[in-house]
Amino acid sequence: MPSYTKDYFVSLFPIFTWIHRYNLTWLLSDVIAGVTVGIVVVPQGMGYAKIAQLPPEYGLYSSFVGLCIYCIFGTSKDISIGPTAVMSLLVGQTITSVTASNPLYTGPEIAALLALFGGIVSLFIGLVRLGIIVDFIPNPAIAGFMTGSAITISIGQWPKLFGVTGVNTQDSAYLVFGHFFQHLPSAKLDAVFGILGLIWLYSVRFGTQYLTKKYPKYEKPLFFANIMRNGVLVIFGTLIAYLINIGKSTSPISILKTVPAGFNAMGVPTIDTGLLSEVSGTLPSVVIILILEHVAIAKSFGRINDYKINPNQEIIAIGVTNVIGSFFGAYPNTGSFSRTAIKARSGVRTPLAGVFSAAVVVLSLYALTPAFYYIPDSILAAVIIHAVSDLVSGPKFLKQLWHVNPLELGTFVCAVIITFFTSVEYGIYVSVALSIIILLVRIARPRYSVLGRIPLQRSAEDKQADNERERFIYVPQSHRSLRDYVQPTPPGIICFRFDESLTYPNSGFISDKIIEYVRSTTRRGKPLPEKKGDRAWNDATKHESEEDNKTVLKALVFDFSGVNNLDSTGVQMLLDVQLAINRYADRTVEWHFAGITSPSIRSALLAGGFGVKSSGDQGEVLPVVPAHRDGPSNKGKQVITPDNRLDDLESGGAASSGSDYDLSDGKELHTVQTVEYCNDDKHEDFDVGVPRDVYPLFHWNVEEAVVAACKA
Repeated sequence: MPSYTKDYFVSLFPIFTWIHRYNLTWLLSDVIAGVTVGIVVVPQGMGYAKIAQLPPEYGLYSSFVGLCIYCIFGTSKDISIGPTAVMSLLVGQTITSVTASNPLYTGPEIAALLALFGGIVSLFIGLVRLGIIVDFIPNPAIAGFMTGSAITISIGQWPKLFGVTGVNTQDSAYLVFGHFFQHLPSAKLDAVFGILGLIWLYSVRFGTQYLTKKYPKYEKPLFFANIMRNGVLVIFGTLIAYLINIGKSTSPISILKTVPAGFNAMGVPTIDTGLLSEVSGTLPSVVIILILEHVAIAKSFGRINDYKINPNQEIIAIGVTNVIGSFFGAYPNTGSFSRTAIKARSGVRTPLAGVFSAAVVVLSLYALTPAFYYIPDSILAAVIIHAVSDLVSGPKFLKQLWHVNPLELGTFVCAVIITFFTSVEYGIYVSVALSIIILLVRIARPRYSVLGRIPLQRSAEDKQADNERERFIYVPQSHRSLRDYVQPTPPGIICFRFDESLTYPNSGFISDKIIEYVRSTTRRGKPLPEKKGDRAWNDATKHESEEDNKTVLKALVFDFSGVNNLDSTGVQMLLDVQLAINRYADRTVEWHFAGITSPSIRSALLAGGFGVKSSGDQGEVLPVVPAHRDGPSNKGKQVITPDNRLDDLESGGAASSGSDYDLSDGKELHTVQTVEYCNDDKHEDFDVGVPRDVYPLFHWNVEEAVVAACKA
């Protein structure tokens, strides 16, 4: 315990594992990468703050704290913390909703409270190592609400891009879309700045990409020229706006105007129970975006650059940066994909590069705020539209998702549509809920298949050397490519394969499918009573002739190679099915199991009485209702428990069934197994060259199980 505690607290501060090895080479690379990201984060931060319905300086406050604090707690060298498009949209929608119902609260108060409590929840999740929850939300769900958010943000920036007034950009995206075109005739000079800005941004991007392919030796300078496109646009756009405003009392275009210098919002966040209740419904969405967006980006760049991140520690880093940020007036911030990509491409070496990005932000806050006055809003809108376009998943992603899993494509599309017509908050909830539903459906309705066999084609010399013995591979009878080659298994033998675990959510489904298939393909063991009154009320068989061409079931073979978990309900289901099938066949049907890979599954089957020859009338493994003296009689039945199962084995119970297997030590026999080969009615003995299992109904593979079943 002391050693674990020490390691736990040391792991909370990853900086101490590498800072003592810091050198000038790393420093130079970090300075270049940090300054490059800083140049990008300044205009983006101010633009994202406008999306969040906050003054532009709050985007710089949020950028500074995240960049400065992360290096102490983070495990990724590439990640860049700060305002992001999706989070800004969610905060903006929350502020609009809360202030509309209660004007006493201000936007900065709401944003700081979201950052504080979002950070506290994230910090708790990371400290207790619950980062595993991230794995329950798949990538299509994340891509869905991010794509929907990017579309919503882009449409929301169109009025600013064209200088259109009278459009409420906090409405749902479809309403903003319609109202924008209604007011489009009132577009102003801002449209020239905005459209030319977008043309410049995309021209530089695609132009530098083309030149990089044509002149690979100039890749590095072309990369930095590409990165500078945002800064160059803002500088020249601001200069032109300043020139056209000389001598005018009113600006002909919409400009940013006064941005206060320094940190003017520092202080303890306002914690008001009324406000907390107002935003409590949004907090889960804030936490989801904080964690998912950050961890997904960190993992992605860790794989690309060949290092491993610690998800729990990354969640801790996000929690700490947001808690501390709330005291600086910051709103919730997390990892940014575009800035992280820039940072990685700039040659960053350690997380300390974020400090140099923070230095650029501080310089902007104290020295450049007078110049920010004339930044055109349409230029910031162009920067935002250009940035969020990278979040939209393209046709290639949709096509691949369709081929991989159409249900996940449905989740993606639903998330996009819900976000477009309502809000990002509902888009998150719907995409997460659909993902969980799909997971539960997959567990409750697992894939299974009935196996057939295909003879292996071998040369005449091999057949002669093998005493003319034929070998088979076992595949699903409905196999899309091989179904025309599949032959049935020997008469009276059915093979099942399960592709999922057998647990309480799916036991009923599997039970029904096994019994249904057995009754549809095999004949009952004894004829139906001639009198209809003697038949069971639920027996739907109309004519005895329907079963004349069927054989009585002799054995079932189960391929358990795809089963990774078997609980008590699953074992009880197998016992119930065994009893039903024995009654239907009017005989003891042997159950053979192949490909058992887990010792726990093997133990569970043994606890249920499988693996040895048995009557199939085993009672209950773990009775839900304990047996009562006045209840149904268990006479002639045995309630199977692990203890009496092992007692039976130790007393030679399996050997008494006629088996020649030695059960004295409960271990496998390390001898070469002689198996009788079965080809319908043809039997031959051959050596398989592997240790045989101590339990006669457990087998290494399906073919061995079918061979043994032929003797049933």
